[in-house]
Amino acid sequence: MDRSENTDRPKIEPYDEPTGGWGSVKSLVEKSAQEGLLASTVWATMQHQNKPDGYQCVSCSWAKPADPKPFEYCENGAKATMWEITPKRCDRDFFAKHRVSELLEWTDHDLEKQGRLTTPMRYDRTLDQYVPIKWSDAFAEIAEELNGLDPRSVVFYVSGRASLEASHMWQLFTRIYGSNNLPDSSNMCHESTSVGLPESIGSPVGTVTLDDFDACDMMFFFGHNTGTNAPRLLHWVQKARQRGAPVITFNPLQERGLMRFKSPQSPVEMLSPGEGTKMSSDYYQLKGGGDIAAMTGIAKAVFALDDEAKGKGGKRVIDVEFIEQHGHGFEAFERFVRDADWGEIERCSGLARTDLEHVGRVYSQASRVIGNYGMGLTQHRHGIENVHMLCNLLLMRGMMGKEGAGISPIRGHSNVQGQRTVGITEKPELIPVEKFEEFYGFKVPKEKGLDTVEACEGLLKGEVKGFVCLGGNFSRAVPDTRRVEEAWRKMRLNVQISTKLNRNHLLMAEKTYILPCLGRLERHLENGIEQTVSVEDSTACIHASFGTTEPASKELLSEPRIVAELAKATVPGKSTVPWDEWVGDYSKVRDAIERAYPADFKDYNQRMGTPGGFHRDIGASKREWRTETGKANFLVPEGFDVDPDIDTRPSDVLKLLTVRSNDQFNTTIYGYDDRLRGVKGTRMVILMNEEDMKRLGLNDQDRVDLETYADDGVTRRVEDYRVHAWSVPKGDCAGYYPELNELIPLWHHSRRAHVPAAKSVPIKVIKRAAAS
Repeated sequence: MDRSENTDRPKIEPYDEPTGGWGSVKSLVEKSAQEGLLASTVWATMQHQNKPDGYQCVSCSWAKPADPKPFEYCENGAKATMWEITPKRCDRDFFAKHRVSELLEWTDHDLEKQGRLTTPMRYDRTLDQYVPIKWSDAFAEIAEELNGLDPRSVVFYVSGRASLEASHMWQLFTRIYGSNNLPDSSNMCHESTSVGLPESIGSPVGTVTLDDFDACDMMFFFGHNTGTNAPRLLHWVQKARQRGAPVITFNPLQERGLMRFKSPQSPVEMLSPGEGTKMSSDYYQLKGGGDIAAMTGIAKAVFALDDEAKGKGGKRVIDVEFIEQHGHGFEAFERFVRDADWGEIERCSGLARTDLEHVGRVYSQASRVIGNYGMGLTQHRHGIENVHMLCNLLLMRGMMGKEGAGISPIRGHSNVQGQRTVGITEKPELIPVEKFEEFYGFKVPKEKGLDTVEACEGLLKGEVKGFVCLGGNFSRAVPDTRRVEEAWRKMRLNVQISTKLNRNHLLMAEKTYILPCLGRLERHLENGIEQTVSVEDSTACIHASFGTTEPASKELLSEPRIVAELAKATVPGKSTVPWDEWVGDYSKVRDAIERAYPADFKDYNQRMGTPGGFHRDIGASKREWRTETGKANFLVPEGFDVDPDIDTRPSDVLKLLTVRSNDQFNTTIYGYDDRLRGVKGTRMVILMNEEDMKRLGLNDQDRVDLETYADDGVTRRVEDYRVHAWSVPKGDCAGYYPELNELIPLWHHSRRAHVPAAKSVPIKVIKRAAAS
């Protein structure tokens, strides 16, 4: 595969400008030109982005306000839109010119850069090329293959882009076929949330809405690069800072989004010479994986302040009334925190006691606090325990289920949270089994299906024979890339429902198909009737999404249509699901979703156009705790080591944190720059602590190989990277996903959630011999 860079002389230099500002504007102008888009086309499209009567962004899942600004999109959201409305086409002529063996050498960026897929294709092994196929033939052939396989050996993956309607239909089709193998994007990022939050507060999602962000008087951020992964959230952070609310950030890397920001929405800010808003009142670079230790230190400081207040007869710092009425297990949590040793807290967090005590004082003075977090918490062996501990920190002061306070897991893809809401899960206990059986006359399989890690394990064992993907770039997104790719080629069936070409299309099973679909921005016409889809944002609000652009090709079908046709061809007569009726009118799919999930989707069709969306029935937001105890649970971690399955004690072993650049979204690479980190022209770079570099005899721009340090008999290695001194804690280093997924052992994951532990990969950095 070609190198992920576009120059022999990449530059890495400090970037001191604020997030947003003219840097964002310049980047979008350049991307528009590169895609061959007219400014008028871009504006005509993006004026509808994240609007109540427009389409919902296909990038991140951050909330959409009821009163949107004229430019209600961020830099990365605009890039995602331009990537989808590009005039470039990856059509039958393209495939006639290129063999698959040639395309395998292209980078992720160059593959997607070819433009929108236009025609259903089937791989011809004799030609080593994709050739066109009629839709009817594709559905018939895929159905024949599926019916020749054991349903338990077939995986039905879904990416976070698919709508609520398509996702609900997809899981029904999968289960009628006889499988619960429904891994999704959440398995790779926030499954630790989906497991951890229900155990703590009885809700699998966050408890806050945008109204709470407007009312809070303090925020925490743990392990989230907001400037790249949810830039529109910066507007609410900025408003909080402007009204004097502290924002305290914990992250191993210095990320510009939570340091300085200029709002492109504000002409005054854009034209002013200043540095923009200081976004974090305090920014702490803790060690990678040091979060439980840091939160324990904060809690320990709060207990000390509470002891002082109690001794003086003053107002308590902990919320005693809340704990007595709503809490369970507080005594064990208090004992764990009080028994914790400050020296061990400092060693494991990498932070000073005085700093954590300062945070405790600030926290103790706040009345309405939101705890935001990202994959810096979830992508560890003990990712679930990280989530528990943040809940503990909020619960001890009653910061849950009241205005301006609560927990805010910042999800990634635009509908990844909503897919779980409508049945995308490998766990049958999370779906209304009896209702599905009653409504549609089929037996739901009762055994647990495969999640992402288990699907990969099944591939490696040769037990998975077929993969049908509703979007995404699965093989590129998962750990142990090389081993997964080798196993993928041994399958019988590979079906990819996609908008653009990616590497997963080039891993040939015995039978391989590309089924091109409409994008969310495009008009969905069925029987001459305009259709509407819907999505759920990161704050559990449901929004309508109206396509506004013309389809990239007349041959494209919508995702609901493709799902329905596959189901009709594969499982005819095995249920009473009215596939054709649903595709002819998506509102009937929504009626079916409401019927299955009445609490969350009451009056679905009537409310889906509500500006700002309508909020799901989240009990913890109302202090209703849907847990086994009927209370909010204080859950105690085993200790401070969140990755006990790896060894980073040797002096030449570092802990790798995989990160995303400012020029990508998940596996989609828009370009080779990372403006907010000052990286230009390459993705093949490792950011290291300067002292670690000196200790290992490395200088800036030295070429190195990276090798996983693990005693499992497998060599995991990537070659010819550049090193660069960076502000990162000693013992840690950082590099880009998905290129470095090759270094993550498949077994290195959250214990119960199975999220890959991509924020703590033990590696050795090996200097290459100088070129002769």
